[in-house]
Amino acid sequence: MAGTRTTFEEDVEVLRPQDNGSRERKSLNGLWSFALDPDGVGRTDRWFAGPLPGGRQMAVPASYNDISTDPAVRDHVGVAWYQLTTFAPRGWDGQRIVLNVEAATHRATIWVDDVEVASHEGGYTPFEADLTDHVTAGQQSRITIAVDNTLTYQSIPPGFVEDTPQGKRQKYWHDFFNYAGLHRTVWLHTTGREHLTDVTVVTGLDGATGSVDYAVESTGGARVAVTLLDADGRAVARGDGARGTLVVPDVHRWAPGDGYLYDLDVQLLDRRGELLDRYHQSVGIRTVAVDGNRFLINGEPFYFTGFGMHEDHAVLGKGHNDALMLHDFELLEWIGANSFRTSHYPYSQDVLDYADRRGIVVIDETAAVGLNMNVTGGMFGVQGRPTYSAETVNDETREVHAQAIRELIARDKNHPSVVLWSIANEPESESEGGEDYFRPLFALTRELDPTRPVGFVNMMMAYYPTCRVSQFADVLMLNRYYGWYVATGDLAAAEAMWEQELRGWATENKPIIITEYGADTYPGLRSLTAEPWSEEYQTAYLEMNHRVFDRIDAVVGEQVWNFADFTTTSGIVRVGGNKKGVFTRDRQPKAAAYALRERWTGKRP
Repeated sequence: MAGTRTTFEEDVEVLRPQDNGSRERKSLNGLWSFALDPDGVGRTDRWFAGPLPGGRQMAVPASYNDISTDPAVRDHVGVAWYQLTTFAPRGWDGQRIVLNVEAATHRATIWVDDVEVASHEGGYTPFEADLTDHVTAGQQSRITIAVDNTLTYQSIPPGFVEDTPQGKRQKYWHDFFNYAGLHRTVWLHTTGREHLTDVTVVTGLDGATGSVDYAVESTGGARVAVTLLDADGRAVARGDGARGTLVVPDVHRWAPGDGYLYDLDVQLLDRRGELLDRYHQSVGIRTVAVDGNRFLINGEPFYFTGFGMHEDHAVLGKGHNDALMLHDFELLEWIGANSFRTSHYPYSQDVLDYADRRGIVVIDETAAVGLNMNVTGGMFGVQGRPTYSAETVNDETREVHAQAIRELIARDKNHPSVVLWSIANEPESESEGGEDYFRPLFALTRELDPTRPVGFVNMMMAYYPTCRVSQFADVLMLNRYYGWYVATGDLAAAEAMWEQELRGWATENKPIIITEYGADTYPGLRSLTAEPWSEEYQTAYLEMNHRVFDRIDAVVGEQVWNFADFTTTSGIVRVGGNKKGVFTRDRQPKAAAYALRERWTGKRP
C-alpha cells in the first residue's frame, strides 16, 4: 500500500439526545420483536413492510446471543431484525424528529414503515436518521432495524466467514466473543427545525484562571449565545457568536479523583431573541500534555493505575446496564484504580459521562483489534493469511478504520476524562505494510484533535526495536506477558527478559504505559508453589511486573489485563472464557485484587 493516496469520508456530527426544555427525548428501550435471517432473505422479502415473520421478543439494550437457549441464536452469522411499533408524542408536532441508535453491532439499516431512512457501518458509535418527513406526531409508526454481525477483511474489527457443510462460521482474530445486537439505548428525540449540530470545547489553564475555547455549528445563520455555569448553577462566563473563548477566574479544575464539571448552556436564537434550539455540554477544565517521558495532567505528572476492561456480563453480553456500570466504578474505587482503557472498542457514552463525574481517566480506543493475522491466527485457528494485502486488510479497510476514528473523536472529544486516543490494539506493526497502513491514520487523528496525545497498543511480537509504527505515537502502550505466554511459570527468567526489553523502549524518551499484563487464573485454585492458573501465581506474577515497572522511570502507568473475566470464542486455549480478570465475571475478587488494592491504596486486606 506504499504510495497510495488515501481519502477519508466526512465526519458525522451526532449530538447526544437530551432533555433540556428545548429538546425532548423518548427511550425506545424494552422488548422488541426479533427474528434471525440466516438465509439473508429479509430485505428481498420486505420484512420491514409488516410484522416480522416468526418474530419473538428481544430485550433492547442487550446482545441477543445469550438470551435464548437456542445455540443457533448464540452462533448466528448474518442479519438479525428488530422491530417496534411506537408513537412520536403529540406535543412534538412542528419539531424536527430524529431516531438515534447508540450502538448496532456491527452495521445496521433502518426503515420507518416502508421507507429506508439510514444505514451505518461500525458497531460502537452512534448514528441517527431524520424522521421528520416520515412520521406524524401522535400517530403510530413502525421502526425496523436490521443488524448485521458479519465481519469481513474490510470491517473494523476484521474477520471472514467460512462456508462449511454445517453452515456459515464466523472467524476472527480478537480474543473476545463477537456479541451482536442493539447494545445501547435507542432514542426518539426532537430538535428545533433550525438546530445546533455540533459543539466542541477545548480547555486551558493559566495559573488559577481557566479558559474554554468553544466552537458551535448549526443549520441556518441564527445567533449563538453561550453561558458557562458552575456546579452550583452560577454563571461564570458568557459569550456571543459561534466561536469564542470564555475566561474562568478561580477555576475549579477537573482532575483525577475530582470530576468537577461546568455546564456550557448553548442557545440558538432568532433575530428577536426567541429560542430556536438549546444544548447543554458538560465541561471539565483541564490540560493534557506529554513532556519527554512524562504524561502530564494539569501540568503535573500522572501515573495510570487500573485496567483494560470489557463491556461483558452474563446474559446481557455487551448490553449496557446502569446498575452494573455503577458497581464496576465502585470496584475501581475500592481497588484504587484511577484509569481504564476502553479495550477494544468505544464504550457506552454513559460510561464516559460517569467517568467524567468520578474523575476517572480514560484511554479511548477504536474497535481496530485483530489486525494481526500471522501471530494471533494460531490461537484462533485461522493461520496462513497475510495481514496487509490486496485481499486482506487493504486500502478499503483503512477507509473504514479512518471513519471509525472520525466517529470516535466526534463523539468523545469533549470528555475531560479522555486523555489519550488509542487507534488500534495489537496490530501487526513490525512490517512495512503496518507502517504504510498506520502513517495516514495517525496524521488524521492529530488533524481531528490536536489537543490530545495519540498512540496504539503494541503487541509482544513487535518487541523493541522491531516495531515500525511506534515512531508515530506520542505515548508507548505495551502489552506484555512475560511469565505467561513467554517463560511460562519461570518468573525469574521473565523478570530479566521484561526488564531488558523495557529498558530498550525507555531510550525512546516517551511515556510508557503497560496497557496489558496478566495471567489466567481459575478462581479458587490454590497452590503452595505458585503454579500457573493458581491465585498465588497471579499474585506473584503481578508482583514481578511491578518490580520491573518501579525500576524504569519512563513507565508512567500500569493497567492490568483484565478487570474481570470475560467471554471469548470457543477454543481449547480458553476454559469458559478468558480468566485473566482480578475479579470473576460476576465481580467477585480473586486474591490478586487484594494485592493490587494494597499497592494502589496502601490498604491491607
